[in-house]
Amino acid sequence: MSDVPIKGRGASHNPPNRFEEIVLERDLDWNPEDEPALRTRIYRDKTATLLTTNDSPDVGFDVSINPYRGCEHGCVYCYARPTHEYLGFSAGLDFESKIMVKENAPALLRAELSARKWKPQTVAMSGVTDCYQPVERSLRLTRGCLEVFRDFRNPVCIVTKNHLITRDLDLLGELARFKAAAVHVSVTTLDPGLARLMEPRASLPLKRLQAIRQLSEAGVPVGVMVGPVIPGLTDHELPQIMAAAAQAGAQAAGYILLRLPLGVANLFTSWLDQHFPDRARKILGQIQSLRQGNLNDSTFGQRMRGTGILAEQISKMFQIACRKSGILNAHLPLSAGAFRRPNDRQLSLFD
Repeated sequence: MSDVPIKGRGASHNPPNRFEEIVLERDLDWNPEDEPALRTRIYRDKTATLLTTNDSPDVGFDVSINPYRGCEHGCVYCYARPTHEYLGFSAGLDFESKIMVKENAPALLRAELSARKWKPQTVAMSGVTDCYQPVERSLRLTRGCLEVFRDFRNPVCIVTKNHLITRDLDLLGELARFKAAAVHVSVTTLDPGLARLMEPRASLPLKRLQAIRQLSEAGVPVGVMVGPVIPGLTDHELPQIMAAAAQAGAQAAGYILLRLPLGVANLFTSWLDQHFPDRARKILGQIQSLRQGNLNDSTFGQRMRGTGILAEQISKMFQIACRKSGILNAHLPLSAGAFRRPNDRQLSLFD
């Protein structure tokens, strides 16, 4: 395990995969400076389906798609990191440097929306990993999926922390005309220095606020997702983030408390020791106060909001910040009323 931060990466090592019996460890005299720079590798994901469903009462959608598995943004706190272990990878550096891409995602989506069994409804993008992570700039799989949503006028909701989403204002704007597009831009902190350490390959805070403004000006319903809120590190920024997002044009807001499932807890703890050794114990203590003495609580109804006095204080701070900023909506309404199947000649007569 490396105790040395790696430039441009959130994690600094690969913890063992909980499903694998064999573990590779560095020699005791290993020097990270002797290693070549870690490069991102792209792998083909030959999945046969794209739409996935969930029945979690904590999640505001039933159906989602993820063109990518793993995320190069490298957010150290990302709750999705353990999903990479199902692929035989690690939740650490592997998660942010070994990206699985579903090259046929747009074609799969078109086929699944064309099926008669599909009931028109909102589909979420980035339910697990960010659909606008850096590799999207060249692969354009998310844009390809948006073209399908445009053709079907099927509503789509996106959460992202990358300014790259503004590339697709044309498609999002067209969908928005039919109340079929909404975006939540994730803003964790307004401190660019902290953002570089915590979310090394995501857009800086100012660029995310610019994305909110550009989406709003293009007529695309846009909100801000303040998350994760990290007690002792970012929670005090809630009012400022809300005010800045409102000024940029955000029409709705939500927040999520930090979640540290499985190996993410050790990764985050290591990151705190590296970058904030003087505050690490205090921050971890506050997290535990939200999670009944643990670093994580997967209980439905509690995992997103926490419990206890501090959780109540953060909730009230958020509510007050919403009122002061003038953001009174928690959701951006979408409609499947304009849905159509482009290949249906009879339906096309009524367009």
